[in-house]
Amino acid sequence: MGKEYLDNEITEQRLNQLAQALDSGLFVHARNMLHTMSPNDVALILESSPPKNRQVLWQLIDQQYAGEILDELGEELKDSLISSMTPEKLAQATIGMDTDDLAYILRSLPDVVYKKVLKSMRSQDRDRVEQALRYPDDTAGSIMNTDTVTLRPDVNIEVVLRYLRQRGHLPDTTDTLYVVDRQDHVLGGVRLADLLTCDPSVTIRSIMDTELESIPVEMSDKDVAQKFERMDWISAPVVDSQAKLLGRITIDDIIDVIREDAEHSMMGMAGMDDDEDTFGPVLKSTLRRSLWLTINLFAALLASSVSNMFEGTLEQFATIAILMTIVPSMGGVAGNQTLALVIRGIALGHIGQSNSRWLIGKELGIGLLNGLMWSVLVFFAVWLWKDDIALGGLIGSAMLINMTVAGFAGATIPIMLKKFNIDPALAGGMVLTTVTDVVGLFAFLGLATLFLMN
Repeated sequence: MGKEYLDNEITEQRLNQLAQALDSGLFVHARNMLHTMSPNDVALILESSPPKNRQVLWQLIDQQYAGEILDELGEELKDSLISSMTPEKLAQATIGMDTDDLAYILRSLPDVVYKKVLKSMRSQDRDRVEQALRYPDDTAGSIMNTDTVTLRPDVNIEVVLRYLRQRGHLPDTTDTLYVVDRQDHVLGGVRLADLLTCDPSVTIRSIMDTELESIPVEMSDKDVAQKFERMDWISAPVVDSQAKLLGRITIDDIIDVIREDAEHSMMGMAGMDDDEDTFGPVLKSTLRRSLWLTINLFAALLASSVSNMFEGTLEQFATIAILMTIVPSMGGVAGNQTLALVIRGIALGHIGQSNSRWLIGKELGIGLLNGLMWSVLVFFAVWLWKDDIALGGLIGSAMLINMTVAGFAGATIPIMLKKFNIDPALAGGMVLTTVTDVVGLFAFLGLATLFLMN
C-alpha cells in the first residue's frame, strides 16, 4: 500500500471518484486507488462512505493491510467490519498488530468467535494477546504494548550499539531503552540521544536515568494521559506491583485516549454515544437517540407543568407570555458556561474534594454578579419597551434568581454526578436545562402571580 496522505480536499475528490467507480462497476480501478493510499487514509475513506459502499470497499482492500486499517477506524464501524470477517481472516489481519489494539478487537467479539480467532493465531501472538486481556479495559494495561527493548546496567555502550545494529530495527516511537535487573525490575532508562553521543566505553549504569517514573499497570488511561500531558513524555514504562516491567505506553496511544475522551464529552453533551457512526443505519441511529429524547421529553413536560400552574396569570396578562422565555434562556446559557468549565476541570483532574466547595462558591458569586448586571439591563429594556415598571421589576428579579441558581447548579450538578459514577458530560446538560427551565418559569410566573394578580 502506498504512502500518499490525503488532505480534506483530496479526500473529498477521492470519495467522489471511488463512488463513481463503484456505481460504474469499475472495481479494479477502485482497488488500485485504494492501494495508493496509506492505511489511515483508507480508514478515513471508509468512515466517510455511505453503508452501501463500505462493504464493497472493504472487500477490495488487500487483507494484509486490514489490521492496520481496522486500527484507525472508529469503534462502531470497526465492530461492524469485524463481524463480517471469518475467524481465519480476522486472525490473519491481526498479525503484527500492536498488543493493545489486538486486545480491543478480541474483547468486542462473541465468546465463540473469540476462541476461534485465538485458535487460528500463531502461538506468539496468542501469548501476547492473552497477557493483554488480563487487564481491565480503560487501564494502563489495556493500552500498553509489550514491544520493549531492555538493557542490563553493567553492559558498556559499545556492546549495546552493536546489539542494536544486529537487531536491525526498533519498535515505533522508541525514545528510551529501559534498564532492568535479572528479575525484570525497572532500574532506570537510557535516552537514545544519550546512547549515541556518550563515550562507547562507559557502562549503561553511568548514563542511565535512575529517576525514570513508571506507570502502574492498574492506573486508569485518563490518569496516564494527564501524566503524559504534564511531563511531556513520548513513552513510559508500565510495571506491576513489584516494579517488574510489563510493557510501555507511547504518545500515539495517549493521543487516541485524549481524542476518545474529547469525542465522548462532545457527543455526551448531545446525549449521544461517542462511537456514533456518522453514516450508520437509520433505524440503529434512531433507536440510539431515542433514550435521551424520551428523558428530555419528560423534563420538558415538567417545565410545562410549571407554566400550567399559572394558567390564570397567563390568561390575564398576555405580555407575560411574550416575555416568559427570556428568563429560562438566559439561565440556561449562564449555567451551560459553568457546566462546560467544570466538566473540563473534572476531565483534566483539576477538581477534587479539596477545592470543589471553593469552586461552587466562586460560580455562585459569578452567577449572582451576572444576575445583577443582566437583571438591571432587562429591567430598563422591558420598562422602556412596555412602559411598565412593575413588569420590568418582575422579570429583572426572576432573572437574578435564575442566573444565580444556574451558576450554582452548573458547578454542583457535574460534581454530584461524578460522585454517583454518572458521566457528567452525558447527563449534566439535560439536568441543568431542566433546573434552569423550572426555576426560571417558576420564579417569573410566581412573582407575576404574587404581585400583578394582587
